Amino acid sequence: MTALTLSTAAAPGLRADAIVIGVAKGAKGPVVAPGAEAVDKAYDGKLAGVLETLGASGAEGEVTKLPAPSGFKAPLVLAVGLGAVPEKDAGYDTEALRKAAGIAARALTGSKKAAFALPLTDAADAGAIGEGALLGAYSFDAYKDNGKDPKAKNGKAPLAEVALLGGKPRDKAYKAAVERAVAVSEELNRARDLVNTPPNDLNPESFAAIAQAAAKEHGIKVQVLDVKALEKGGYGGILGVGAGSAAGPRLVKLSYTSSKAKKHLAFVGKGITYDSGGISLKPAGHNETMKCDMSGAAAVFAAVVAAARLGLEVNVTGWLALAENMPSGSATRPGDVLRMYSGKTVEVLNTDAEGRLVLADALWAASQEKPDAIVDVATLTGAMVLALGNRTFGIMGNDDSFRTALYEAAQEVGEPAWPMPLPEHLRKGMDSPTADIANMGERMGGGLVAGLFLREFVGEGITWAHLDIAGPAFNEGGPFGYTPKGGTGSGVRTLVRLAELTAAGDLG
Repeated sequence: MTALTLSTAAAPGLRADAIVIGVAKGAKGPVVAPGAEAVDKAYDGKLAGVLETLGASGAEGEVTKLPAPSGFKAPLVLAVGLGAVPEKDAGYDTEALRKAAGIAARALTGSKKAAFALPLTDAADAGAIGEGALLGAYSFDAYKDNGKDPKAKNGKAPLAEVALLGGKPRDKAYKAAVERAVAVSEELNRARDLVNTPPNDLNPESFAAIAQAAAKEHGIKVQVLDVKALEKGGYGGILGVGAGSAAGPRLVKLSYTSSKAKKHLAFVGKGITYDSGGISLKPAGHNETMKCDMSGAAAVFAAVVAAARLGLEVNVTGWLALAENMPSGSATRPGDVLRMYSGKTVEVLNTDAEGRLVLADALWAASQEKPDAIVDVATLTGAMVLALGNRTFGIMGNDDSFRTALYEAAQEVGEPAWPMPLPEHLRKGMDSPTADIANMGERMGGGLVAGLFLREFVGEGITWAHLDIAGPAFNEGGPFGYTPKGGTGSGVRTLVRLAELTAAGDLG
């Protein structure tokens, strides 16, 4: 993990591989952003003109490299675009800073140390820049020949150290912002690692073992229900999905408690470690990335550990519903009826609509503790990707104000999201002549149908929301901002922010 420090050093005298500065897009050309005054001065105040000559405009995501001026101990200046110059006294948006830092960190792969001289006016800016740098520096090389030795001939190690110039190492707010950035980023990157791990190495049992180890390290109580315990408890949904696999399912409960807590949140994550579609087999071309179908459980796991590391004054329980969905002679068939943990029966019309089955059992289990709110996170439906694209997750719920609060939390931390409805007329499509409910309904609006199904398994009177992260959980394209190719850790920061707001009493 990249090291993150606050520094009061002046840019010219700091020993580093590069100085990172910001450049914004002005009406008449690039504008050097605050924080880069020492660099601009060394260029006799003509840095903006030099950057323009090199083709820089200040557009978001743009990277321009140039030799450091005479007298600097760092050999390189890296200018990263921040987008439009903000209105007078508005300051730079924290998400713009987060993205710029991530882009710079990725551009400096292989470097030992970089000094970030981006606009930094308060602790919030320091936290955003630090978080962006730590997330942008992420790489997953465990299965490559150079993974064991990042210094190997064909490999480059991630940026090793980031110094935030203009920071205040002795200021409590700045120190807390950096500590938060480190804790959240490390756990989010842990979630990315889990999502990127191939399914022959990550199955329900090994995922549960990883959760147990982390829980022990951070003082979190953990309970793992194996196949026998699930059978004894009547968890028909989780068992039904996992029935076709040689790797048995698990339900993992992680409990972080604070002696000062006044509220209790429950997070529930879909953890399908590989999704073949079961008997309703996915068509060719749709299987290759299905190791990512446990992204919801990874997000919940990371959020609970982050809450513990931050010592938040709120109780947070995480439920990881883990199973592998495989076709075999023992697999659940279309037409089978499962008796869920809640006692309701479900007619399985499509075994590829399995996520809602494992979540249903976990939601009912979470409901028995009567938390103040439940949030489930899942790569649930392709329909949500069609609706919102690859970078935005949908938010549904049984309480409009809570759904809005989650949306605002997501916006605050830079996770694109959008509130979605739960139209009552779509519920009828899941009526079954055989069981209490079917696991499929109308094809159109399939993401909303899935949300309505989940709502059936939330305890009466409990506030609940559902995050469908099917689009942003796994990035099949090139990296952007602080988002890498592969697992993204979508949902982690929104859950952590929700926990922080709840601890502070800002959600009622």
